[in-house]
Order: sequence, then structure tokens, then C-alpha cells
Amino acid sequence: MRVSTAFNRLLQIPGAWVDKVVIGDRDVEVTLRSKSRLLNCPCGQRVSAGYDRRQRRWRHLDLASHRLWLIYDIRRLSCPNCGVRTEEVPWSRPGARHTRDFEDTVLWLATRTDRTSVATLLRCSWETVTAIINRTVDELLDERRLGEIYRIGVDEICYRHPHKYLTIIGDHATGTVIDIQPGRGVDSLTTFYDKLTDEQRADIEAVSMDGSTAFRSATEDKLPDATICYDPFHVMQWTNRALDEVFAAAMTTNRADFNMSSGQWRKTRTALRTGAERLNSARGHLVETITAQNHDIGTAWRMKEQLRQLFRITHPARAPRYLRRWIRRAADSGIRPLIQLARRLELHFDGIINTIKLGISNALIEGINAKIRLINARGYGHHSAKALTSMIYLCLGGLNPQLPTRT
Repeated sequence: MRVSTAFNRLLQIPGAWVDKVVIGDRDVEVTLRSKSRLLNCPCGQRVSAGYDRRQRRWRHLDLASHRLWLIYDIRRLSCPNCGVRTEEVPWSRPGARHTRDFEDTVLWLATRTDRTSVATLLRCSWETVTAIINRTVDELLDERRLGEIYRIGVDEICYRHPHKYLTIIGDHATGTVIDIQPGRGVDSLTTFYDKLTDEQRADIEAVSMDGSTAFRSATEDKLPDATICYDPFHVMQWTNRALDEVFAAAMTTNRADFNMSSGQWRKTRTALRTGAERLNSARGHLVETITAQNHDIGTAWRMKEQLRQLFRITHPARAPRYLRRWIRRAADSGIRPLIQLARRLELHFDGIINTIKLGISNALIEGINAKIRLINARGYGHHSAKALTSMIYLCLGGLNPQLPTRT
């Protein structure tokens, strides 16, 4: 069997056949010839005549211990639509110096390990891996991801200290990240809304978020008809912080009565924060004791448990009245942290009720943020927002890179 025939069967390069093979000490160079006489312009136009040509090399997947290179006299063509352009070849993406199989392998490995390990395994540079990820994500990210969104979630994440943030927008229907913007202010979310057409903005019926004033302001400005939903997790976080303030104030004022060590203080604080149904016997006894000893702590703990029941109401129509009564009792309690919490819940009243009626929370985005932290830690940090953004899209944007060996 001829060497060229053997390599044709081994490599199966789409749209080309092997003309010549040169095997060196470390490299194998395979010269290709195109099967088609027509040249493909990136715009889709097919042209018969070439403008000029130049030899180009593409790195392919390794062959045993040898690096494999594909060599081809790539041509420029005179397109009636675009002018003079370089032809497209089926084994490589436009402008790339690596084959699709090589790049797909890089993408698949990058979703599972750090870039240094990918570079070591494939015998290329760390910068090459980064460039492949950035370029292919820009190409593969489909604008159609913004075409059918009607319920979205918004949150920010700190990817580098001090105060380096990204605004993450996720789709509740698909569970994927649909857009990422630098920063966490009004401008960040406004930039995303400005990318959408009028029809796309009109299709969005609900936006879940935390209590961010910036996100609320941008949404009310750009999506006046959308329903804003405040995440139950953040509402209970506000409540637990108010409970912590009541507990800390009581400990400071009546330190002699409680006589707790620092370890006992932390255990008591944790027990007060824990839901009543999840308390074991020891923690349950601790909560009973501390709430009986101090009126303010007992009131704050019972108010916290009553607010938790708001998000378990089986008939959402009863939620407005329930929350209104809770706010009234908190405001009349005479306990400063509860009074401040009542004012805050009054300000976010509609968003909390919308959450209960629609059954939407920001759990999806919180889960995405946890995965982003894993991506950032796996890469030992990222030197720029662009690098991290590409990795987020690659892992969480629904791109699903596949190994070329899987058919």
C-alpha cells in the first residue's frame, strides 16, 4: 500500500486527499490537494478562478510521538461580493492555524482541566490554548440564543479582587448563560438589554434578581412591562442578618446573663439561623433556651420562621395579605433591626409576591455562579475578563464541544 493511500485512510481529511508525506524525526508533514475545483468564499459564494496562492501549515492531532502538520497551497479568490478573500478549507476554521479536530480537542479538554495541562498534553503553548478558546467561542456562540428568552435571571460575581465583577444573565428555560457583561452597575445590564431587539425585549415576561437597586433600575427602564422577581434566598439572607443583629445586641447588653464562650456563641448563632424543621435535639434545646431567656431574640427568631413560611404557601393568592401582616408586626415590634427589615420588604413588596406567584427564584443563577467559581479556581484565576468570559460561555453557554473521535 502506498504511503499516501495509508494516510488518506488514517486521516480522512474532509474535502482533500493526501498528495505527499514527509516523515521526519519529530514531525510528519502531509501535503494536501483539494478535491473541489471551486473555491469557497467565507460569504458562501463559490468561485472558479483563483487570485493567487500561498503555502500554509495547520497543526493536526499528533500521530504517535510525532507532531502532524497539514500543508496546502491555500488560494485567494476574487469574490464578486467581498473582493479579494482567502478561500475557506473544510478541515480548518477561517483564520486558524490548527485543524478543527485539534481545536475541538482543545475545547473538550478545557472544559475539564486547566489550560496548562491542555497545553502540556497537546504539546502547544498556553497562549495557543487561550487563543483557540477565545476565537472558537466567538464563532460558535450563536446569536439565536437571544431569540427565544422569556424568563431570565441576573446576578453578579466577583472574579478577581479588589472589586472586579461580571454581570451574568441566564435563561431559566435552558439553564444556560446567554450573556456576560463586565461590571455590576446599571450600565452592565443596560448594555445587555440594548443588544436585544424591540421584539426580544417585549418577549421577556419575568426577570429574577437579588435586591440590587442597579439591576432593578435598568430593568424598569428597558423592560417596563416585565415582572421583577426577588430571590427568596436573598430575602431570607436579609432576615438572618437582622436576627444576627438582634442576637449580637442582646449578647452585648446582657453579657453577664448569658456567659457564653466564643465557641458557644457561634453554635447558638448557627442554631438560630437554621430552619426549625432541621434542628436536631441539641440545637433545638439551645434555641428554646436562648429564645426563652431573651424576649428580643425570641421575637426575632419567631418572625424569621414565620417569614420562611411565606415561600411555602400553597395558595399564592394569600401571599400579599400574609406578607403585609408580617411587615406590620415587624414594624410594631419595637426592635430596630426588624423595623429596618420591614421597611426593606415594603420597598420590595411587589417583587417578593411576584416570586411566589410565578414560582421563580435565582437558584439557577446562584448555581451558575458556583460553577463559575469552580472554573476560575480550576484555571488558577484568569488574567482578564475576556479569558474568563470565554471559559464561561464554553462550559455553561450550551456549546457542548465534542471530541472528534466521537461520532
